[in-house]
Amino acid sequence: MNLVIKYGGNAMNDDATRRAVAAALGGLAGGEVPPVVVHGGGPFIQAALDAAGLEHRFVRGLRVTTPESLAVIEQVLTVLGKSLAQEIGAAVGLTGRDAELLRATPREPDLGRVGRMAHVNVRALAALRAAGLVPVVGCLALAPDGGLLNVNADEVAGAVAGALGEGVVFLTNVPGVLDDPADPGSLLAELTRDEALARIADGRVAGGMIPKVEAALAALDQGAPFALIADGRDPAGVARALAGGGTRVVA
Repeated sequence: MNLVIKYGGNAMNDDATRRAVAAALGGLAGGEVPPVVVHGGGPFIQAALDAAGLEHRFVRGLRVTTPESLAVIEQVLTVLGKSLAQEIGAAVGLTGRDAELLRATPREPDLGRVGRMAHVNVRALAALRAAGLVPVVGCLALAPDGGLLNVNADEVAGAVAGALGEGVVFLTNVPGVLDDPADPGSLLAELTRDEALARIADGRVAGGMIPKVEAALAALDQGAPFALIADGRDPAGVARALAGGGTRVVA
């Protein structure tokens, strides 16, 4: 099964778990077509910005990105992508700089250097996969001014899935979308568009879950056959999601 997997920054915190999940992702490369892995890096970015003495905050679930913080974010995501590729095995770490892989347009000015996905150049992804390699994509895209824009990794994964016409699995640090965010046992097996929008409006879907749900809906709009939000803290998370675990987002 051709697949795009978004591996969330918050699901990568524990080194041993990350290596185990990476090994499981590497195992998927043994199929007919290797997956595409899109990664975030939230906790690592936060630590690096703190170390650099740079203020950071979120608006509508998106990290406000100044030119100074963007330089730090690029360093973090580039190294993280290379490390994750090494842990996966037959994989190559990329960002939007490589072969003009990702292009974006600026979002609202109050977010700074934050972008909205505009185009995915699938040629590089196809070439790597044809060689049996897993593309590992960091969420930095080229801007119209030739610089970089920080794009939410969930949005990147959704755009890549849509461009490829493949299903997408968003791995995160919760079992999926919860009916009650305070109750880990209230997992929703399915979430429709109307239900998702209503939950965003009333606050039951909030914070970092908002861009995941929105990216899942956008992926479906762009041609992805399915979108799942699942637990990335378990090496078997992808297999479990494909077998019916997590939350399936439907149009």
